[in-house]
Amino acid sequence: MTTHPATPAYPHGSDSEMPREALKTLRRAVEAHADPQQPVEMKVTDGGNLEMPRVAADLMMLILGKMAAGQGVTIVPMNAELTTQQAADILNVSRPYLVRLLESQEIKYRKVGTHRRVLAESLYDYQRRTSLTQKDAADELSALSQDMGLK
Repeated sequence: MTTHPATPAYPHGSDSEMPREALKTLRRAVEAHADPQQPVEMKVTDGGNLEMPRVAADLMMLILGKMAAGQGVTIVPMNAELTTQQAADILNVSRPYLVRLLESQEIKYRKVGTHRRVLAESLYDYQRRTSLTQKDAADELSALSQDMGLK
């Protein structure tokens, strides 16, 4: 089954005040619930309560923070099958470069007829691995600089 990523959600024009206020309210609710295993609860305007898992509240804070900064946000389910162009856009690389990554088995994919489909989870796994490799290289370079007396 192909799951398409959502269209980016952008704050309306320069209006970042509403997401900023929502972020403040949600952050207060999260801080009031110190145990990350417990759901976050908030009172809503109709007098009822809103209860959500802590991980959902953390994700909402991330979304609201980006929107408060005027940035668009897209949520891509981990089981989404992406076209090579969609995957390249997420990685901010060219489609031919992404295809080379696929063909060299850096990122898992499957073929549907003649078309390649990339599972979002595989794409994000590649990003995590690459990020760790870059961090390790930077740490090693920093250690070498210190050993050589450079700053």
